[in-house]
Amino acid sequence: MLTGGKIGLRARHDEDIPILRTELYDDVVNAARAEGGPWRPITPGSKDPRLVVDESDQRNVPFSIVESEGGTLIGSANLWGIDTHNRGAHIGLGLLPSARGKGYGTDVVATLCHYGFVVRGLHRLQIETLSDNHAMLRSAERNGFVREGVLRSSAWVMGEFLDEVILGLLARDWKPTAAHS
Repeated sequence: MLTGGKIGLRARHDEDIPILRTELYDDVVNAARAEGGPWRPITPGSKDPRLVVDESDQRNVPFSIVESEGGTLIGSANLWGIDTHNRGAHIGLGLLPSARGKGYGTDVVATLCHYGFVVRGLHRLQIETLSDNHAMLRSAERNGFVREGVLRSSAWVMGEFLDEVILGLLARDWKPTAAHS
């Protein structure tokens, strides 16, 4: 398990899937904002590709986020679009509603940076988020990510176009903290 100050990132367990599906993906508005595509219902018990780990997919590393104290599941995170030639990847995360607003997002981003830069030897990490996702923007910027651009009206979300912000961080600009290992 990768540990941060408040959280741990561990492998996805089968018992995580129904909780993540119910708390993150059955919420139409949250899923529509996070997925980059239209929400659609998934039959319970089916192999939901957003949650079931495909061990053969070397471009996506999914984690379950747990609280350091007690190990309670609080969300899902991943390093996706891993490009081993250009040594870059994207960061994604989703916190359960009960875990939002507690500083976990900043710690998850920091721990994913440690994983990407130290464990995987990547050169660049990138985050794309909606311009009104202030929590994610704060989490990224607190970890040294720089706003590199805005894709105007690029995301169709629940009946309207929204801007997306692209943030990037290079390994040479990353400032690791002692809490992440």
